[in-house]
Amino acid sequence: MNLSRKKLIQYGIIIVLALFILIYPVQIYNILLKIFGIAMPLILGAVMAYVLNILCVKLEKYFFPNTKIKILQKSRRGLVILSTLVIVTLVMTGVFRLVLPQFFNALADFFKNIPSFVDGLSKLLEKINHNSVVSDQLESLNIDWSSIQSRVMKYLTSGVGGVFGSTFKIVTGITKGFVNFILALTFAIYILATKEKLASQFKKLANAYMKESYLKRVNYVIGIADNMFSHFIAGQVTEAIILGSLCSLGMLIFRFPYALSVGAFVSITALIPILGAWLGGIVGFLLIAVKSPIEAIFFIIFLLVLQQFESNVIYPRVVGTSIGLPGIWVLASITVGGGLGGIVGMLLGVPVAATIYQILKNDTNRRLNTAEKVK
Repeated sequence: MNLSRKKLIQYGIIIVLALFILIYPVQIYNILLKIFGIAMPLILGAVMAYVLNILCVKLEKYFFPNTKIKILQKSRRGLVILSTLVIVTLVMTGVFRLVLPQFFNALADFFKNIPSFVDGLSKLLEKINHNSVVSDQLESLNIDWSSIQSRVMKYLTSGVGGVFGSTFKIVTGITKGFVNFILALTFAIYILATKEKLASQFKKLANAYMKESYLKRVNYVIGIADNMFSHFIAGQVTEAIILGSLCSLGMLIFRFPYALSVGAFVSITALIPILGAWLGGIVGFLLIAVKSPIEAIFFIIFLLVLQQFESNVIYPRVVGTSIGLPGIWVLASITVGGGLGGIVGMLLGVPVAATIYQILKNDTNRRLNTAEKVK
């Protein structure tokens, strides 16, 4: 009787919650959105901790792993975390210092060379067809490229106020972003410093409130997901560095302009699986095309060859092998993830799909083996 009454209460609560969601969907969505916004620094901190922990685990193998000196034992974790943050900061600073100055110089050259590019295109069209309608339209546009250049450069350097509406909003947005970043970084450092203790606490909590059968399933799924995500992140970063380095090296060999900046940009965008390198390649093509259309065409040919080499040699060895996801499902996961969540969806789509794929693969093999034993 008590058991049936308990079930009735549970079903009643579920029905009430379901009705509440159906009656007030907008209000519930707004509340969840507000909670998500408040918790964003903690979520970002947890993500940062997970990514940084991949490097921390590798560094811990070299920071006195078997030491018996108490001072080193106590300070070892702190040294590892500090080294990780220094390495990440140096890499990010180096990339931005390499990309941003050349990017702005390239952008200035872009607008500087557009009039001559349009003029050359117009003359080319005239040679092909003396009565070219397109040529006449290009000549009749009379676009003030200098004005466009000054406006865009002003927007990129100091014209963000047009987006935010006022100086107060700019300061507020920057301050809020900075505070959230500091909170996220602090939370990430705390997680890294006490990860064993936190893992033990979560384990106790799970053991207290979950049945053993459910707990085994949850641990099984989390284990596979952790393995897939960590291997994907490490592999994707390694693959992006290799691709960006090869791109810069090839551009220097063939004497393409903006070799270092385009290579660094390709390396950053290559963190997005498959499509990322093409995003960097498009930027490189536009920058080179204004300066020399012929060189831009050769750059696309070079990028096609490099992309084929990356897709068939680098990516399968560095990333594909580590997560064990066939190429067709990688493409499908990127498409679906991008449609649902944009760039973030593209980044999460592959490891999530790899996790589901591995779980289904293991379960399928288990069922087939069971069926074979029964026969």
